[in-house]
Amino acid sequence: MTMVLPQLPAPNQTFATPASPERLRQVASALERRGIQAIIAEDAADAKRLALAMIPEGAEVHIALSETMAQIGLTAEIQESGRYGAVRPQLMRLDRATQHREMRKLASAPDYILGSVHAITDDGVLLVASGSGSQLGPYAQSAGKVILVAGHQKIVRDVEEGLRRIEEYSLPLEDQRMKGVGRPGSILGKVLLVQRDMPGRISLILVPETLGF
Repeated sequence: MTMVLPQLPAPNQTFATPASPERLRQVASALERRGIQAIIAEDAADAKRLALAMIPEGAEVHIALSETMAQIGLTAEIQESGRYGAVRPQLMRLDRATQHREMRKLASAPDYILGSVHAITDDGVLLVASGSGSQLGPYAQSAGKVILVAGHQKIVRDVEEGLRRIEEYSLPLEDQRMKGVGRPGSILGKVLLVQRDMPGRISLILVPETLGF
């Protein structure tokens, strides 16, 4: 049976507004106070370089499905260069019907996971939305290291505004993307809030460019 999803409104473009360099610096400081390493990249190419510098060659790396990761070239680098033990190609070789347990275990606790977030509050709280929630467990606790990249348009005042950004901007854009590749659309299933973490586990690279949703 074909899934029928509700028609979503157009993305609220107020959530595409870039943050100023000063606001990025203030957010970086707030993230550090919460145990999250924050780095401000010069641009997207620099963000890619910084992220790769954190990963040893041959390391096990899972890369979340992310427009930001695709746009800056990290998805292709991890999965196609042969320099890393990429998890997703391994998952693609397994049979979902008969090897679901193996797939779940392989994706749930990688040594490194790369991805993005949907909102970052001025006081350093991260918000990540997902339909299935597959990347949320590794982000929250089970991955050894988490490397995130976020564009400057993802800064919001507080958690309430971050949730609005997800529902009014990120979700409609992801819905459009999914329909553009022949899928029924997208749903909002789960939202992770990261308020604090053990220093050294999560790194977030802020980019003064518009990236992702």
